[in-house]
Amino acid sequence: MKQKLLIAASMLALVMQATPSAAQSPAELNDLQIAHVAYVADNIDIRYAHLALAISSNPAIHEFARTMIRDHTAVNEQALALLKKLNAQPQDNFLSKQLTANSEKLVDEMSQLRGAAFDKRYAENELAYHKAVNDLVSNAFIPNIENAEVKSLFEAGLKIFKAHEHHAEMMVKAVSK
Repeated sequence: MKQKLLIAASMLALVMQATPSAAQSPAELNDLQIAHVAYVADNIDIRYAHLALAISSNPAIHEFARTMIRDHTAVNEQALALLKKLNAQPQDNFLSKQLTANSEKLVDEMSQLRGAAFDKRYAENELAYHKAVNDLVSNAFIPNIENAEVKSLFEAGLKIFKAHEHHAEMMVKAVSK
């Protein structure tokens, strides 16, 4: 159990990379703040995928990127429909802001890479990103979501994103050869 908590803490640190205040915890976010973090995280991965399509010439990278765009867009559309049904608006928060700031730095970094160096960095980032986000969703979000419909959407999304993580693992192995 301690090892699982250590891994969870490490993954969360990777996602957050220097949270502004120790008093702010993902487990303390309300449902609307959690929804916004998920929406932002999906949009970030969609942006990474578009970058991969623009820079990489590797068919496996392109296939993965198209999958990211398709799946993350679909989940975001479901989330927006649910928010509309609930007559609610997502709420920006420290974590969604931190994710956005970190993604800007990473896009700048990856934009400078080409060829195998880009493919390797993209694949490794996708694996780390999905591990971190899946851990965050499993251990901090789902246990704390109060609305049953929101929780159900997160549980369904987590299944998809765990498949993404597995696909990313295979992609990392393929580009590392």
